[in-house]
Amino acid sequence: MGMSAWLHVHGATEALVGSVRQGLMRQGITLLDRENAARAQLPGIIVFAHADAALHEHLRAFSQAGTISVLALDASQDAMPAERAWSLLRNGAADVIRWDGGDAVCTAVAARLQRWTQVDSLMASPVVCANLIGKSPAWRRVLRELVEVARCTDAPVLITGESGTGKELAARLIHTLDTRPNKGELVIVDCTTIMPELSGSEFFGHERGAFTGAIGARDGAFAAAHGGTLFLDEVGELPASMQAQLLRVIQERTYKRVGGNQWLKTDFRLVCATNRNLPAEMHSGAFRADLFYRIAGWCCELPPLRRRREDVLSLAMHFLRDQAGANAAPQLDEAVQRYLLQRDYPGNVRDLRQLMARIRVRHVGNGPITVGDLPDHERPCDDAAEPQWRGGEFDNAVRRAVCMGVKLKELGHYATETAIRLALEEEDGNLQRAARRLGVTDRALQMRRANGQLGS
Repeated sequence: MGMSAWLHVHGATEALVGSVRQGLMRQGITLLDRENAARAQLPGIIVFAHADAALHEHLRAFSQAGTISVLALDASQDAMPAERAWSLLRNGAADVIRWDGGDAVCTAVAARLQRWTQVDSLMASPVVCANLIGKSPAWRRVLRELVEVARCTDAPVLITGESGTGKELAARLIHTLDTRPNKGELVIVDCTTIMPELSGSEFFGHERGAFTGAIGARDGAFAAAHGGTLFLDEVGELPASMQAQLLRVIQERTYKRVGGNQWLKTDFRLVCATNRNLPAEMHSGAFRADLFYRIAGWCCELPPLRRRREDVLSLAMHFLRDQAGANAAPQLDEAVQRYLLQRDYPGNVRDLRQLMARIRVRHVGNGPITVGDLPDHERPCDDAAEPQWRGGEFDNAVRRAVCMGVKLKELGHYATETAIRLALEEEDGNLQRAARRLGVTDRALQMRRANGQLGS
């Protein structure tokens, strides 16, 4: 399978680079110019002979906060200590491989590029982009995990996160991307609504006359999910007796209806979700440890909206378009945008969706949504409307840098370059709009690009 990637060299000799190129080309990998390839969001390879601060800076820039996968090929003469590999991962590398020039290494590189290219293609597909909105680093990282585990494995998945973060949407994505032939249905069971005395019938089904009111036989969730996906929403709410019975079905893939004697087979992919801390409940005895390790083949934590504020406006416009139907969705004026960005969302994405529905009800005409469209109880008092970007995560990031010995000049330079990069990402690379957002002239950004201070 032909693949393309960009190549960057850091401190390696021409002979070494030539060896890398030849080995990768034998695997059908086309190596492109980094700047052109980066604009196309292709994965990359960085070959280095010296692991220094400049290498880490390159990785941070090349990986673009996790939106581009970068493989680090370690061609240094000394043995690779474990801490070096972890440091490269922390600074943006997707993986680190020791380069020895052998065919096995080239095959490993090709396998990784093939997987990343497959995931990148799915990330850009309508089924992902139209249903799980956002491009913040926190969201993109978790979305890549979901896409990869859904398409490339059949592992049971445990989705954790606060209420309103989109756990059911994530479960639906896993089911949609699952490539099993003749795949069955997605069956959703809300564990918060199951009455303990009826839980057996809900999951196992029952035979006629199994209990008072059982006037006919009924299939349960295990039968309905056969060949498909069983999604247990809020699995932490299951009573202890049901946890034990569920564990047996997961292990044996067989069950009996309530009141029945015949063993029935079931085969489903299991996806569970919870807003509880299951490891803590497991240690307290409220949740079975053996069941936890059965359902948590892959754990995926969805970030709350406060950790992905860059996505607030994209999500708001997505909800407005949904509500507008065939009509054009109204735009948001600047004051409303600022308000949405600084508001707290205790209910996360669900909270934002409901807010946009309330705003849309009040809005009339063809113009943009303005502050007058906000319900009275949503309107901020005094200077509370000022975006609170100081403190919190910003202070924590600065504190970590200071503790690591980062000097004020370097800190200011990095903050400036990060702000420019993020503004350009928000404006899809448009220098003029990014400059307006940052309160500088577009010529200032052009000068930075010309002087090599800003990636093209």
